[in-house]
Amino acid sequence: MTTIETRPHDVLIIGAGGAGLRAAVACIEAGHSVGVVCKSLLGKAHTVMAEGGMAASLAHVDDRDGWTTHFRDTMVGGYRLNNPRMAELHAKEAPERVRELEEWGAVFDRTKDGRILQRPFGGHTYPRLAHVGDRTGLELIRTLQDRSVAVGAQVYQEVIITRLSMKDGQVNGAVGYRRLDGAPVAFPAKAVVLASGGVGRAFAVTSNSWESSGDGQGLAYRSGAEFIDMEFVQFHPTGMVHPAGVKGLLVTEAVRGEGGILRNADGKRFMWDYLPEARRDEYAATDEEARAWVDDLTEGRQSSHRRPPELSTRDNVARAIYTEVKEGRGSPHGGVFLDISYLPAERVRAKLPSMYEQFKELADVDITAGPMEVGPTMHYIMGGIKVDAEIGQTTTPGLYAAGEVAAGLHGSNRLGGNSLTDLLVFGRRAGEAAAQAAAATEAMPELDQGFVDESIAAMYAPFEREAGEDPNGLHAELQATMSSLVGIFRVEEDLTQAIERIDGYKERWQGLRVTGPRRFNPAWDLVFELRNMLVVAEAIARSALARQESRGAHSRLDFPGQQEGWDEVNVHTLRGDGGMVVEQRPVVELPAELAEHVAPKVPAKV
Repeated sequence: MTTIETRPHDVLIIGAGGAGLRAAVACIEAGHSVGVVCKSLLGKAHTVMAEGGMAASLAHVDDRDGWTTHFRDTMVGGYRLNNPRMAELHAKEAPERVRELEEWGAVFDRTKDGRILQRPFGGHTYPRLAHVGDRTGLELIRTLQDRSVAVGAQVYQEVIITRLSMKDGQVNGAVGYRRLDGAPVAFPAKAVVLASGGVGRAFAVTSNSWESSGDGQGLAYRSGAEFIDMEFVQFHPTGMVHPAGVKGLLVTEAVRGEGGILRNADGKRFMWDYLPEARRDEYAATDEEARAWVDDLTEGRQSSHRRPPELSTRDNVARAIYTEVKEGRGSPHGGVFLDISYLPAERVRAKLPSMYEQFKELADVDITAGPMEVGPTMHYIMGGIKVDAEIGQTTTPGLYAAGEVAAGLHGSNRLGGNSLTDLLVFGRRAGEAAAQAAAATEAMPELDQGFVDESIAAMYAPFEREAGEDPNGLHAELQATMSSLVGIFRVEEDLTQAIERIDGYKERWQGLRVTGPRRFNPAWDLVFELRNMLVVAEAIARSALARQESRGAHSRLDFPGQQEGWDEVNVHTLRGDGGMVVEQRPVVELPAELAEHVAPKVPAKV
């Protein structure tokens, strides 16, 4: 029997980004004890790297906007594979959540009459993104961090959660260890909320921070929860391509939202060549019309012109850039050129301060004087843990999820800016639901001693092996496999090979060995992160193999275009007796009262 430090709470929240902190506030306001666990420092979550803004139909810049248009844009952008109830709730509640942030002290850019300013983004009909220059995620985290601490959240920093505890089929806590000293910690809880973010570190080139290793997804899978839509991985069109040390670092869509132009090595503005015929009339037809739209934006006028082609959806722009580079029209470092230097320098520096500093310091490029070099970078996963639209409950009792770790809102492709309001809307809902579940449970659970002992033994096993493989080498192989075989364009042969490799990686994981001290040992942390990344990598590859068409962020060269019937199913992945199981199930039906707000389906083979 092993003695272990125990920290009981009514609700345990794993992850301290936007979703986790908003859930914590909701739980505490409902009168419950909340523990927030994060594997880095409070305020360091990947949410801080969200730059361009948060989407909400405030209608401050264009009074034609409203929740029905936001709902339509989200559904059309997701190619109607979204959960329509989640898209409805998000569109309706996002404005209130943004105003709530403002009440809690968030500082936004302002219109001339003092209201929250909004900028345009790809796929949004009207300027909709409330922002703070290009540092919106940082302001969101600052505000929620202050609020959650003020109301009494107990935060456990730099803790790695390795297992969820279960009794009678229900989650009742978690165990992990402190990175500071390697000591094990147990967290009994009446309900658990997963808010751990994305999976970017499974890929070699990503805009994600080091925290994004699929931890919540792995924990949920091993507890029996289901995934949905894992084939849909979003490659942001614009990441830095040089220097090599910062390859993949995000170049916010706000650059294009403020008028940035994409050109290839020949100087051609190429995005007109890649607009789907079914939606071509939504975009400016000439340079002159696109510039008139930018002029209206610069002057704060409601524009009657169509938006520039660079504001096509992210999946479309990413594929366009990839194709230009592959066909030999790329920039010197393997990307394309993104240019906003034709606008007044003072405006660029005011609207995009982080981008100006980022390129100046890291690439010695002045974006007010010349173009940036950019290329696609793995950015976001639309798929994740399947949750109830209303309350964020997973298919495992006692377990809730919100934010990027969860799925359903975005369908097959996420619109920029929807992620930040997703955190707010569904973080709050999951927190309130977890609080209600805690209120219905009288006694604080006690973790089974056998489970605790087994968990501690598994934690320290990598140190006790006399021989074994370094986790860093296995991680590099996984990243190379995902980037080369499960990237922007996919084929059956590559996906099958990727699955075979991942099966081998899972076997090799069993023999990973770690040396050195337990205190702040990144190789030890990587052992458990790799276990989670292997789960999400397999789910992505198997789901991508199952979906025999191209839709949204999923592109199959052997099944080009949208195929009949695939708009009617979501791909689910779950744990079976013999391993991971893949199933096709009908999409959530679009109610008639919502269908009238959605444009006709995008025709097949666009």
